[in-house]
Amino acid sequence: MKIYLCLVGIGTGNPDHVTRQGVKALNGADLILVPHKGAGKADLAELRLQLCKELVTNPATRVVGFDMPVRDGDDPDYPAAVNRWHDAIAEVWLTTISSHLPAGGRVALLVWGDPSLYDSTLRIAERLAVQLPVKVTVVPGITALQALTAAHAIALNDINAPVTITTGRQLRDHGWPQNADTVAVMLDGHCAFQHLLPQDITIWWGAYLGMPQQICIAGPLAKVIARILVERQAARAAHGWVMDTYLMRRGGRA
Repeated sequence: MKIYLCLVGIGTGNPDHVTRQGVKALNGADLILVPHKGAGKADLAELRLQLCKELVTNPATRVVGFDMPVRDGDDPDYPAAVNRWHDAIAEVWLTTISSHLPAGGRVALLVWGDPSLYDSTLRIAERLAVQLPVKVTVVPGITALQALTAAHAIALNDINAPVTITTGRQLRDHGWPQNADTVAVMLDGHCAFQHLLPQDITIWWGAYLGMPQQICIAGPLAKVIARILVERQAARAAHGWVMDTYLMRRGGRA
C-alpha cells in the first residue's frame, strides 16, 4: 500500500485563488479529504465542498469527509496539547484513507492559505508516514499575508527592510518582537494587539480575505482598535467562525 499525499494550498477558499497546478492535483486524486470541524464551523467544510464542486471534473475522484479531532484548549501545556492533537488527526487520516483506498492511491487535502506558512498539515503528514509508505507533495497557495496586502493595496515591507512574522500567542506573551519595525501576525484568536502600547503603530487588519464577506480596517492602532474588536465580534457571531490576520508597522501610514 503506497499513498501519494498532495497538500493543495487553496488560499482563502475562493476558487479563483487555486492555481492551475492545484486544479490538476485535485483532479488527479483518487480521494479528496474534507474535515468537518463541528456545527459552529460547518461553513468551512461547505466552502471546501463548493470548491471541489466547481474545480473537480474527474468523475473518478471521490470527496470524503471526516470528523476533525478537537484540541484541548484548556491544557496549560500548549505544545504538548498540540502534539496530542496532531497525533489524533493523523490517526483519523490513517483510518479514513485505509478504509477508502485499501490498495493505496492518490490523496489530496485542501489547505487554507499555503501548507508551508504557519500550518500544521505537513507535520501531521510526517506522523502518517511513520505508519505507512507516504510520498508527500505540496502545491503552494496564496497566503493570508498575500491576501491581506493585496486587499489593502500595500507592500508587505518597507524599502530594504525586514518583516517579522509571528503568532498572536507570541505577541501576547512576549510583546512587540525585538528589533522589528514591521510585524505580521497570524493565528491570533484573541486580538493580541490589545496588549500593545498603540502609540506610533499603524495596523492593517483583514478578515475573510478574498471572500464576499471580506472586512478590511486600517489606521493608527489607537484609533481603530475598538472598531476592529466590535466588527470582529459581530462577524464571528454572524458566521460562527472568523479567519483574520494583520500587519503592523511602527511609524507606518495607512
